[in-house]
Amino acid sequence: MVESGARGRTRWGRFAMVVAAGGVGVGVLMFGMSSGALAASFTVAGTSFKASADGLTGTGFVQYGSVDRSSDKAHPVAVNGMRTATLDNFCQSMVVPGLPGVGDITVKITAGGKGGMSAENLVINMEQLDADLTLGNAEIGVDAAQLGKGPQGATGAAGTLGIQADTVQLGALRQTAWSTTASTLRFKGMKLDVFSGRNECF
Repeated sequence: MVESGARGRTRWGRFAMVVAAGGVGVGVLMFGMSSGALAASFTVAGTSFKASADGLTGTGFVQYGSVDRSSDKAHPVAVNGMRTATLDNFCQSMVVPGLPGVGDITVKITAGGKGGMSAENLVINMEQLDADLTLGNAEIGVDAAQLGKGPQGATGAAGTLGIQADTVQLGALRQTAWSTTASTLRFKGMKLDVFSGRNECF
C-alpha cells in the first residue's frame, strides 16, 4: 500500500517503486548479510530503524557492548547475538526523512503470523530494547572476549562485561537498532509497504 497526497500519481508510483526497491536493499541487507553473522565491518546509515514482534524464541544467546559508526558519529550499541531465532508477527520500519517535494516517507516490512521471520546466526546492534525477557541457563559477567554460546565470532572486547545463555525468549519486543547481520533470513509472506509520512512499527 502506498499513500500519497502529492500531485502526479503516476510519477509518485514510479518513485515509490524505486524507493521500495531501495528499501528492500537497505532493509534486507541490513537485516541479513549472507556471508555470515559478522560480515566485514561497514559504516552504518545515519538513521536507525525500528523492529517489533509479538515474541522471539532463540538459542545460543550472547550480549555485550560495542560501537557502530556512521559517516559522522559513533553510536554505542548493545550487541545481541543468537544462533537461531524465530519471531512472531515481525515488523521492521525505516523512515527516510525530508525527501525534496515529498517529505518524510516510511518503508515498512512485515511478516505476520507465528514464525513470520526466522534467522540463523543473527546479530543485532541495538540502542534500545523493550521486552519481557527470559534466559535459560544464563551466565552473567563473562568476559566478553570469551563468549562462546552465540554465533561464531560474536565476542566483545577483552575485559568488558558479557552475558550468554542457552536459550532466550522475548515477549512484546520493541527495539531500535543501527545494524543487523545474519547468515540466513526467512520471511513468510513478506510484505513491503511505502507510506508518506511516519508510519513506524511502534
